[in-house]
Amino acid sequence: MDWKTSQPVAGAFKDRVILVTGAGQGIGEAAALALAKAGATVVLMGRSEKKLAKVYDAIEAAGGPRPAAVPMDLAKAGEAELAQLGMVLSKEFGRLDGILHAANGFAHLSPLSNQKLDEWMEQFRVNVATPFAMTRALMPLLAAAPDAAVLVLGESHGLEPKAYWGGYAVSKSAQQTWVTIAADEWEKQENLRINLLVPGPIHSPFRTKTHPAEAWSTLPQVADIVPAILYWLGPQSRGHSGQVLRFDQAAE
Repeated sequence: MDWKTSQPVAGAFKDRVILVTGAGQGIGEAAALALAKAGATVVLMGRSEKKLAKVYDAIEAAGGPRPAAVPMDLAKAGEAELAQLGMVLSKEFGRLDGILHAANGFAHLSPLSNQKLDEWMEQFRVNVATPFAMTRALMPLLAAAPDAAVLVLGESHGLEPKAYWGGYAVSKSAQQTWVTIAADEWEKQENLRINLLVPGPIHSPFRTKTHPAEAWSTLPQVADIVPAILYWLGPQSRGHSGQVLRFDQAAE
């Protein structure tokens, strides 16, 4: 089956609770809207309350299950905030069936000689350290779910690093190591899986920031990757874990 274009089975996300980070814009927003349309109760997470409110209202206007909004800055969140998140989700929903880690921490393109320690640390926190800690904090809920999926959105420079991408590329590269270790540790838990999805060049707010002169009409649109995200968060991907998936390459 071509997971890049697969459509979710009817009712695949009914009664499922999915947390989406970076839900205020770009791929995270598109995924949240699609998950709600497919029947999921979506927990929207992002830095901007205004952006989350817009997505929240759009889901309600479309008749999707009532979502929840959790403003959180992953660059600043600590153990206490993540533990509190677990308690809130447990109290409000009593379950968690998946996480889409779509939040993306990026400073700027520059030579290594111009990059600062604080910039590296913030990118590591947003891209890999806090997503790891959040997943660990929510593990009791994920482990209790009959079918739970964690999907991490990577970036092509994490797999193919190049000049000027510095701390961002290094932090995105670390995502693959985390996913591989987690999948190995979860191997005997058939209800759990974690995978890394790398969108490649795609017309998104992030791509516009890094490639401002690019002709966006030549790129895949954010909506094009949504079927792949739903596939890897839904029951169709059960039994597949620890994979690095390239959306910009032929599906295997």
